[in-house]
Parts: sequence; C-alpha cells; structure tokens
Amino acid sequence: MKSLSEIDTTSKNASKASGFSWGISEEIGKNMRLLEMFGFSGVKNLNKYLKTIKEKKFLNISLITKNNTSKISYCPIIAGTNFLDQIKTFEELEEIYFENIAFPVLFIPFVSRASEIIGRRIFLKIDDKEMLFNYNSSIYSKYFNNEILENGSRIELKLLENKDSFNEIEWEELYKLSEETFVEESEKLKQKAAGAGLTDND
Repeated sequence: MKSLSEIDTTSKNASKASGFSWGISEEIGKNMRLLEMFGFSGVKNLNKYLKTIKEKKFLNISLITKNNTSKISYCPIIAGTNFLDQIKTFEELEEIYFENIAFPVLFIPFVSRASEIIGRRIFLKIDDKEMLFNYNSSIYSKYFNNEILENGSRIELKLLENKDSFNEIEWEELYKLSEETFVEESEKLKQKAAGAGLTDND
C-alpha cells in the first residue's frame, strides 16, 4: 500500500510534468493526500484527468460568483484553487452553484479545506451525490465508490450556520448534572488544604 507521503509527492510531480505550476502542483499533492485519506478515488481521477488534458481543453475560471455556468467544462483544479482563495468573500452568499465541472472529485478537497478556513460546515452536492464537510476533519457521505467521475453537470454548495445539535433544556439538564462534580472536587481540595502542614518535619 502506498503511503500518503508517496501519493502527495508523486501527484505533485506528475501535475508539474503535465503543465501546472509548482504552486498549483503542491496544492494538488496535498489534495490527493486528503482524498485518499478520506476514502475517495483521488489518484484514479487525477491520473485520468492528466491524461485527458493532453487532448482536451478545460476552462479556467478566475472570478467565482454565486452562479457559475459554462458550456466548456471547468478545470476542477483552477476552479477549486480560486474557490479556496476567495472563500472569505462567499460567507454572505451562503449558496454557490457551478454547472459543468470536469472530474469533480478533484474539486472535493478544496471544499473540505475551505470549511476549515471559514470555520463552518459546507454541504456539497454533485448531481445526486451529497457530502458534508466538517472543518477539513471529516467528510460525511454515502459516496465512496472507487470510480472515475468525469463530469459534474450540477454542483451545489451551501455554507451552513454553526448551530448546536441540542436544545437549551437538554444543555441545562446536562450542565446541572455536571455541577455535582464541582462540589466533590471542592471537598477534596478542602481536605488537602486542611491536611497540609500537619506533618512536622522539624
């Protein structure tokens, strides 16, 4: 089994050899490490994508807006890089849409990393495949097929509000129960304090 370090380095070098700058190639290496760690077919999709760009042109998008559409498929690497760079400006939009991203699996790690940057969970839907990103720490999804996904015709992103999964009553009940330990700890401290100095070492 290949290590994550090997996957990172080889993906970076292969991307550079395919025409990407060193800076972008390093981002790709990090992303392949993330995809494989989270159980997505990163290497498989990158390998096919790098073969495809030798024969087919994809559109590089620089300025990302709420609705992004093109008849020519967007490059997932450039779209992802600029999405990540501009994520702070999207927080008020809440929803962002793309139509026609090539090899959208390669776009996924940019979304995961963006979730960490803004400190909010992000919901992503690629056609019928749904994913939830949790601050670049985990991805919840039923989509873990080891397949090559050559195109995503409709990509939806929603920046979710940070909300507790419990109500105020449940919190108060739990907090009240936790207070029982406060008394116990206080008594222990008192006993230690009372016993200090009882031993005469003179």
